[in-house]
Amino acid sequence: MTDFGAIDALLAGAKKEVALPSAEERRTLREELNLSRTQLAQALGVSPSTVGGWESGRDPSGEVREKYAYFLEGARTKLAAEASETAGEAAPGEEPEDESHTDAELHADAEPTAAQDDDVDVLAAPQPCVLCGQPARHQVAGFPQHLDPAECEHAETARTPEPSPPERAASRTSPQRAQSSGRQRQDGRGVRVVPVGRRMKAVDDPDLIATAVAAALAEHSGDVDRATAALVKRAIPDAMALLDHTRKGGRYDVIAHPWLPDVLRKQSARGADQIWEARPKWARPELPPGEHEITALDVNGAYLSALKTHLPLGQLEHSTGNHHNPRRAGVHLITPPDWDHDAYLPNPIGSRDEPGPLWVTESTLRLLLRISGPKYGLCDPPEIHESWTSGATEGLLEKFRVALKDARDRAIAEDDEVTLEYVKAMYSKFVSTLGESNYNRELYRTDWMHLIRSQAFANLWWKAHRAYDEGLMVVRAMGTDELHVIGDWRTVFPEGRGVTEVKVKDVYRVGP
Repeated sequence: MTDFGAIDALLAGAKKEVALPSAEERRTLREELNLSRTQLAQALGVSPSTVGGWESGRDPSGEVREKYAYFLEGARTKLAAEASETAGEAAPGEEPEDESHTDAELHADAEPTAAQDDDVDVLAAPQPCVLCGQPARHQVAGFPQHLDPAECEHAETARTPEPSPPERAASRTSPQRAQSSGRQRQDGRGVRVVPVGRRMKAVDDPDLIATAVAAALAEHSGDVDRATAALVKRAIPDAMALLDHTRKGGRYDVIAHPWLPDVLRKQSARGADQIWEARPKWARPELPPGEHEITALDVNGAYLSALKTHLPLGQLEHSTGNHHNPRRAGVHLITPPDWDHDAYLPNPIGSRDEPGPLWVTESTLRLLLRISGPKYGLCDPPEIHESWTSGATEGLLEKFRVALKDARDRAIAEDDEVTLEYVKAMYSKFVSTLGESNYNRELYRTDWMHLIRSQAFANLWWKAHRAYDEGLMVVRAMGTDELHVIGDWRTVFPEGRGVTEVKVKDVYRVGP
């Protein structure tokens, strides 16, 4: 017999999901209140990437949907009240300007495409556009800029006298127009920039590394050893200061102390967590008959290069299923594929004796997915069981990495061992203290630490594969930076001290 009481209770508790405005309006409401995604995410108990997804068209569900709808309705009411107050303050007899409507129209006109969504943010206060120097309300890839080219053209016209018709005709055909335009911007309120490595920076942008080295040498009366020791000792706080400096104007907000799932927590006070970093410790089991000269190559700046990797921005969120989202990053429980090439190439998951599933980082998973694809076909794809991920970007630490790389390159070129040792300590200690370390309390991102380390191991694996693909015999791969090969390696790898180069660590012979 049907339990009518249970059905009545079910009907009483059932309700339709609360309606939400369009994705465009959700974003506009937040931006009109000058609230960042991080601020809203913290209030709702989700990650900034989740808020970004809702503003791109995905819909929340359950209790968080009701909270989000409550915020949006409150934001709409607050903005409407402010618009009414502004209209009420208009002078008698004047037609009040509908500022709320104007702002909405501006947002509608300047709304970026889906492909630009991650690169465009609204500024809390207008800043000089890098193209014309006039106030801009948006930033693109971290730089203040007008989204509508007409706004830049209007700003230029306002500052430059209107040319006569012959001059206008000449300006349309003159190849020097862009150069003269640049000079005018520098003389006005534009930002003067100079090339630094692959990037541009403001002329008055302070060089924190050079300043710190000069101060240390002055403090220790030019004593190189004492100055170096002092700089290495303060490498961690200085690295964090440099990171903060390079993050100014960044388009992503980062959660510095997120909640961590159990797989990223130490199993004991001095133990490790459950993440497998795929550290290679491989040696070729057999060499051809005869005597062989083996060169041990040292890969420069392994951790520095590994700072360019896909890093999760917000708090990690759990998911299940054999699916990889390339726009997210984190750690994954996988069953790795069989590896049938151990006789001449190291296993991409490192030396592991225990069979079965294991937790790996995004760096290792992407390596496995790539070499299992049609281009390489070296193994089957890994099976993904569950994941902890967040929205991610590969360029999160790029300005930080470039600043360190440029300083390292200059130090090598100028034979400046003080700066070189200081920079090495900055990036190596930065990576090693990203976990729950007492030496770095500003950033607890154990997931980042594992990701960067395993990216260094993945980079070494790709060097081993390149050596093999170019006809060298790969003999050994160890840690992050050691590769032993037989053959003319200089035709494959450039020799030197730069981060894209290798240097000789040892040369030895094996055989009769």
